[in-house]
Amino acid sequence: MIRVIIADDQQLIRAGFRALLDSEPDFEVVAEAATGAEVVEQVTRHRPDVVLMDIRMPGGDGLWATERIAADPALAGTHIVIVTTFELDDYVAQAIRAGASGFLVKDTEPTELIRAVRVAAAGDALLSPGVTRRLLERLESGLRAPRGHTSLESLTVREREVLGLVGRGLTNTEIAVRLFLSPLTAKTHVSRIMSKLAARDRVQLVIVAYEEGLVGGW
Repeated sequence: MIRVIIADDQQLIRAGFRALLDSEPDFEVVAEAATGAEVVEQVTRHRPDVVLMDIRMPGGDGLWATERIAADPALAGTHIVIVTTFELDDYVAQAIRAGASGFLVKDTEPTELIRAVRVAAAGDALLSPGVTRRLLERLESGLRAPRGHTSLESLTVREREVLGLVGRGLTNTEIAVRLFLSPLTAKTHVSRIMSKLAARDRVQLVIVAYEEGLVGGW
């Protein structure tokens, strides 16, 4: 089961998301939250796989909550998906830096929301190449690689190749097809890269790939 917490200050939004997720046999909504402080408390208590996080909430907004959840090593298995009205809201950019695993707009199709939760739970990034490019352009002066990242010297040639494909927004399965690998081998490569670069999740790997010039043709 993929365990989910829904954080939004609008009850109607929470109810809509819950109804959609509850219709899937492999999803379980373990809690809801209407404030930033409440979602941090619920995540600490339930340790879900995914949090659907609104940005604009009272009592500590979604950015505040994301920073605290991402900074807690005990919650490393929880992936935060920002759900916002605006695709390139400045708050979303800050949330990505804080450790969110990606973002969706609130008017996304129901099937895409369901897919996004599954993708996030699997540890994949929710940033398409086009969105990543615009995001990095927006943050050119402020976005930096994750703490602990110094260079790519520790990576093998194959790992650099995999990192470049992660930067293009490919999933493990897509990387496996591109490089004629098994999905398990592709996943292993990604896990090793994350460990070597001290990256919390794939979104940070995307940032590193762009910063190191492994993704061309913006």
